[in-house]
Amino acid sequence: MNNDKASLSEMLIVALARTIRDGEVGFTGLATGGAAALYAAAIPLAAMQLARLTHAPNLTILLSGWCLNPQLERIDIMPDSEFDESLHDLPCEAQMLAYPGQYAHKRGDIDFGFSSGVQVDAVGNLNSVCIGDYRRPKVRLVGPILQPEHMAFFQREYIMAPHHDRRNFVERVDYISGVGYPGGVAGRKELGLDWGGPELVFTPKCIFGFDKEHGRMRVHTIHPGVSTEHLRESTGFDLGDLADVPETPLPSPEELEVLRREVDPRGMLTGRRV
Repeated sequence: MNNDKASLSEMLIVALARTIRDGEVGFTGLATGGAAALYAAAIPLAAMQLARLTHAPNLTILLSGWCLNPQLERIDIMPDSEFDESLHDLPCEAQMLAYPGQYAHKRGDIDFGFSSGVQVDAVGNLNSVCIGDYRRPKVRLVGPILQPEHMAFFQREYIMAPHHDRRNFVERVDYISGVGYPGGVAGRKELGLDWGGPELVFTPKCIFGFDKEHGRMRVHTIHPGVSTEHLRESTGFDLGDLADVPETPLPSPEELEVLRREVDPRGMLTGRRV
């Protein structure tokens, strides 16, 4: 195995894979453009496949809503849309004509999914619609796509944030395209949301979790080399006491071996393109 130390993306892949349980159904779409594609699509796909090859052999990967358990090691170029021609030629266990087939997200059949946006706020609301007032925005973004359903109906959601700065992590988003925990779990129930919501937020600097009772984001782990002072300066809301927050664990040699040799031998999903 290549004995280089783990990259940031590999560390995030392994941390994410460790949270996935056997027998679950995980859904991810695709994203375009550098860091967004890496965080919103490549890292989730690699983490799910790593989980399948280690501790969750009965995990179902639902790619783009119609491709089941694709052979990700065969990817030689990242698809840039959910119906990209390259996906049709990617070997997989099944391709479905209906979207998303037998998995009814409104009854909770999807255990987890992945979302990304330009803003995330202190209670986990997500914004991928606009910056500024909706009627006269400074910037019009890609739109919500399937985020309302992800954050409302999936059993849990992972937010993948390719950038971590004060303009990305704000006290309150300019527009809510995905609902977090306003008022905590009780607040979600008042909105008619009986389950789901964000579970973890992965960024280049830390992993956030949630105090779901009170509805506030909190730092779960801090990546090696990132100081608490820098993390506070990069975040637009109060992070509370960080004295006892652990460092994000590094991958084991065994996990890196599987990731590099079996999951992503061509380096397409980890950013280590060969």
